[in-house]
Amino acid sequence: MTGGRRKGSAEPNTEGKASTGGGPWFMTDDRTDLALPAPPPPALRSDTTAPVLRNPLRFPTSALRLRRRTLGLGAACTAALDARRLFCLVPFALLAGLIIYAALPVEPAPWALPTAALAVVLLALFRLIPTRPAVLTLSAAFGFALLPLHAALFATPMLAFPAYGAYEATIDEILSESQTERRMIVSAITPIDGARPLDIRRARIFAAADTPLRAGDRIAANFRLAPVPGPVLPGAFDAEFHAYFAGIGAYGTVTSDLRRIAPAEGFALSRAVDELRRSIGERISSVLSGPAAAIGWAMVVGDQSFISDEVREVMAASGLAHIYSISGLHLSIVAGGAFWLLRAGLALWPASVGWPIKKIAAVAGLLAASAYLMLAGGPANIPAFRSTLMLGLIFGAVLVGRRALTMRNVAIAAIVIILIDPPSIFRPSFQLSFAAVVALIGAYELPRQPRERARGMPSRMAGAIWATALTSLVAGLATLLFSAYHFQQTAPLGVVGNLMMLPVLTFVIMPFGVLSVLAMPLGLDPFLLPIMGWGIDRMLDIATLVTGWSVGLEQNPILAPAALVIGFAALGWFAFFPGWWRLAGPALAVPLIAFFGFDQRPDVIIADSTQAIAVRAGETYGLLAGRTGSFAVDVWSDHYRRDIDAQLSGARCDATACLHDGPQFRTALVLGSDAFSEDCAWAHLIVTRLRAPMFCAAPVVIDAGAIARGGVHWLRWSGDGFEIRTARVATSRPWRADLR
Repeated sequence: MTGGRRKGSAEPNTEGKASTGGGPWFMTDDRTDLALPAPPPPALRSDTTAPVLRNPLRFPTSALRLRRRTLGLGAACTAALDARRLFCLVPFALLAGLIIYAALPVEPAPWALPTAALAVVLLALFRLIPTRPAVLTLSAAFGFALLPLHAALFATPMLAFPAYGAYEATIDEILSESQTERRMIVSAITPIDGARPLDIRRARIFAAADTPLRAGDRIAANFRLAPVPGPVLPGAFDAEFHAYFAGIGAYGTVTSDLRRIAPAEGFALSRAVDELRRSIGERISSVLSGPAAAIGWAMVVGDQSFISDEVREVMAASGLAHIYSISGLHLSIVAGGAFWLLRAGLALWPASVGWPIKKIAAVAGLLAASAYLMLAGGPANIPAFRSTLMLGLIFGAVLVGRRALTMRNVAIAAIVIILIDPPSIFRPSFQLSFAAVVALIGAYELPRQPRERARGMPSRMAGAIWATALTSLVAGLATLLFSAYHFQQTAPLGVVGNLMMLPVLTFVIMPFGVLSVLAMPLGLDPFLLPIMGWGIDRMLDIATLVTGWSVGLEQNPILAPAALVIGFAALGWFAFFPGWWRLAGPALAVPLIAFFGFDQRPDVIIADSTQAIAVRAGETYGLLAGRTGSFAVDVWSDHYRRDIDAQLSGARCDATACLHDGPQFRTALVLGSDAFSEDCAWAHLIVTRLRAPMFCAAPVVIDAGAIARGGVHWLRWSGDGFEIRTARVATSRPWRADLR
């Protein structure tokens, strides 16, 4: 025996390849140096009844392929658990709890959640359920409790009936301000001159901009306050829900006699930041004009209120709408630029030899990101806050010498945002940014062949273009579902638009925007802002060009809420699994969305706060009541991508009713009580802003009480009756004022 080995034994093989020194009967485990015996070939087994593979070139059967794939999935799941990737599912468990709470038809009993959580803990302690499912279950339970906890700290009673009169109030925040009007949040609302007392915490107010005001001022005026409006369509943005958790109990306007009765006192950081943002925005407006000034406001100080609808539509159609929303791209350019410049400068300075240059540059990048977040509106700007958290984790990993771009860091950032502002998960901004970051980090983690470092400028430029295109493609695919659900719009050439725009943004708009802000104390910004404005104009030219190329290619799907649930589940799968198995979740989501995720257009839409009633007539809609150009009608037209005519063809109106005899059903809008007796016997659908009498025997009656309770009504004819949906669901929940 030489070296203590038997003849024919396998030599150590640390590369995980099968050893040739020990014959075909041995293979090497890639985790150790030990040679492990492999199972014998089927033909040499003692069990002669076992099936024998007679033709080694024969393809495996479908059952064998399924078994191999199943084993591969199990191994991938085990590898993910061993790598402690279960933590990546914690934010998804929190999301599940939040969604379940918000979807309940009634408010749960206070004792229900603690009892259920205690039961899960006891079952886990006594080993009756596995620990890992118990952790996710408890995370979901905690997510379920987050909204009630947030409500206890910040929520408000909701105004149920309009209020008119003189009030005093304190300005908490000025949301936006133009030359003609101002939008602000006020609190400490106190009645004067016999006005009705209100129990709301805060209100959102529109006022003329002729009186100089700032945050912290105490004002008095004649107000007209109204209940916060419900969703304009079933499943649309729910202003009542978000206003309740933000402590805003009413919307209103100043009707007259606005005056400041006491100025803001003392120093407040939020007030100083707000004044700084307004000052920077005014400097931008003094040099730039039109869309360039509006987008400059948005990209520097985070105020998008001046961007026109036309510009928004062009930017969305070209896939560039994310550019004027301060998020990861902008913060990465600013923070990454500060990091790179300081690191390069210190590297060229001989006295810095031996210094931790990379860590010093990381601190500078973190400070730059924090300053930009402050200008963008602070934590209230969810995309900017989420991106700053991610950059903080990345630079923190640099400081401690850890890997920066990991799915664990994405999970930490998501958990922090969910804990700070749980209602934000129902906003498009959170969903879009979360999906994009998960997809980009997941794509970064996928295994790939090592490549040699590019040499020469052409190779480096080609690599940068490829990386930009791949990044845009991955982010676009990840956010496609959420964009289609919230905006009913896709950007088929978004990758092309982003490729054309990114050099302008990276080398013109953002650098000269930062330099302009830094030069403002010196009065040099008028020389730099025009260059930034030129870049914005070129970006708009690119958006217009790409929009023109996209004509005929765009799709406008109408998705159901089930599509979002499927999308979040696929995103959770993608975040949890390592390797190529993570792509199976999104791949499975495609047929599921195709079968269960699409919705239909209604046949009738009834507004709540206006008189509008739209009835479908072929491929378009017509108004049985109301007028075009109103907010609700414009939203309906944009959402369903159909024209709404000013008058419904074939409708007949008199002083007491409007009638429409359609090909499928008959509709009557009752204007006077005298018409009920006749129209209730004739129509399939009765709509009235009055209280319908008990004797009205029409199959469907929607009167003033039903509209007050349910808000906007969505109806679709199914052949033998109407499917009815209301925008104000779960009317007993605390964010729903009792409007009956």
